[in-house]
Amino acid sequence: MSRDIYLPQMARIEKIIPENPQIKTFVLCFVDEDFNSSFSYEPGQFMMVSVPHCGEAPISFSSTPTRPGNIELSVRLAGKLTGAMHELRLGDLVGLRGPFGTPFTMDKLSDRNLLFVAGGIGLAPLRGVINYCLDKGGYGKITLLYGSRAPDDIAFSADIKLWQKKGIDCQLSVDTAAEGWNGHVGVVTTLLAGLEIENPKSSLLCGPPIMIKFCLPELSKMGFTDKEIITTMERHMKCGIGVCGHCYLDNKLVCVDGPVFDLAQLKAH
Repeated sequence: MSRDIYLPQMARIEKIIPENPQIKTFVLCFVDEDFNSSFSYEPGQFMMVSVPHCGEAPISFSSTPTRPGNIELSVRLAGKLTGAMHELRLGDLVGLRGPFGTPFTMDKLSDRNLLFVAGGIGLAPLRGVINYCLDKGGYGKITLLYGSRAPDDIAFSADIKLWQKKGIDCQLSVDTAAEGWNGHVGVVTTLLAGLEIENPKSSLLCGPPIMIKFCLPELSKMGFTDKEIITTMERHMKCGIGVCGHCYLDNKLVCVDGPVFDLAQLKAH
């Protein structure tokens, strides 16, 4: 946690990885070496990222804490802050506050078969979880279903190829095919048809709200209990610490009660 939850720590851009035309992964190190060496976080948490004169926004970790020394934030071009980030170059500085939010409870997922379902930039936080599982070991069979609008929109291609080499069942789908695409065509939920995941199991979801909405009943039909269906929720955040109330969702604040919830928590009012 930063020394002052309201004061950003400056971090330097060490590397920029273009993932697709709209997404870049920024590899960052804190300027303060002592702070950088002591910094820790958990999969599923996020940072409040700021660029001078361009505001502040929450960005989830796409890296894993099992690989210390730097952090990775994958940013989709969507607004003023993200647009400013996409203009940054190596050596430029950004402000970071955090980490904030509840993480995925990785210890409760050990020895379980894991089904990841992601859409678009939603693969970013799950990328950190998958790499955590690979680094730590002790997890069951991992299956990834990943949907994109078109083949050119597929992000984290290098990771997906590496995961496949390490035995992860990666199934990709696009909403609209293009010349040269020989894979599945359709929304990512169509990949669930006929899929079987053996017990004990858990499913982790991250993507557009409409994707999550249609995935939830399908996962229930597949035998996942409400506690075994874990998702992240997106809401507009201003503070990250439960003060401003911008991310209010029913009786919860996404920044402190989430962004990771299981379905049982979401159903509780």
